[in-house]
Amino acid sequence: MPAIDDLPPLRDVIRDFELAARRSLGQNFLLDLNLTAKIARAAGPLAGHTVVEIGPGPGGLTRALLAAGAEHVVAIERDSRCVAALAAVAARYPGRLTVVEGDALAADITAFADGRPLRVVANLPYNIGTPLLIGWLKARPWPGPLASMTLMFQREVAERIVAGPERPKDYGRLGVMCGWRTRARILFDLPPAAFTPQPKVTSSVVELIPRPDDTATSLAALETVTAHAFGQRRKMLRQSLKGLGVPVEELLAAADLAPTGRPEEVSVAGFARLAAAYDRLRQSAAR
Repeated sequence: MPAIDDLPPLRDVIRDFELAARRSLGQNFLLDLNLTAKIARAAGPLAGHTVVEIGPGPGGLTRALLAAGAEHVVAIERDSRCVAALAAVAARYPGRLTVVEGDALAADITAFADGRPLRVVANLPYNIGTPLLIGWLKARPWPGPLASMTLMFQREVAERIVAGPERPKDYGRLGVMCGWRTRARILFDLPPAAFTPQPKVTSSVVELIPRPDDTATSLAALETVTAHAFGQRRKMLRQSLKGLGVPVEELLAAADLAPTGRPEEVSVAGFARLAAAYDRLRQSAAR
């Protein structure tokens, strides 16, 4: 395996800093430098960008991002053992790595951009991957400095992120939100054997490129209508949307959707129209 820098092998780092993976933190370390380099390349050009990484662990992907030319990497790590291990990486790349010890769920990643376009590249801990993504998709203003997200999830979560009506089994609120905010696609899979310890599932690297802000549709309305629709996904829309508190037939007509349709048949654009119509009807009723 070719070296990407003159730092110690990752297995030595894990041994020296006693970094046994902790299940409570969702840790599965990716030690294959060929694969970390592949992820860094998949993130696109890194020169002139700030890169935010979540859960760097012993620093394999961190090193790949820096070796690939990232202007500045901000690594958010909750495990103090890993923070100590990353000090050698910071010394090897002076001024280009900032390690932030803390909870990524509480961090405003856009605050780290420092005037540069921002890429998020991470092998996300399985237990917080979806909440992190949803939080980033809710950023205001959208997309702000965010240029791309290249993220690793369990394969089943990745399939839900990229799903649309053509894949009704996987299509749901997550797919609508991701499809509304971004252009999402699965780039490649990684087998369990690529990680230490080995998870029981295949992982997938997903690329999410922000779309321009849809000012005609509010995020709150989109979350509300999808919650109602997919909360009763086996029912027709005229039934599942009754709880919205607006005339359902009028709502569906305004969104150009069939009352007998089911949520998994509605495109992302259809849900956006539905949310916009819902806002208009609520505002009219309030006057």
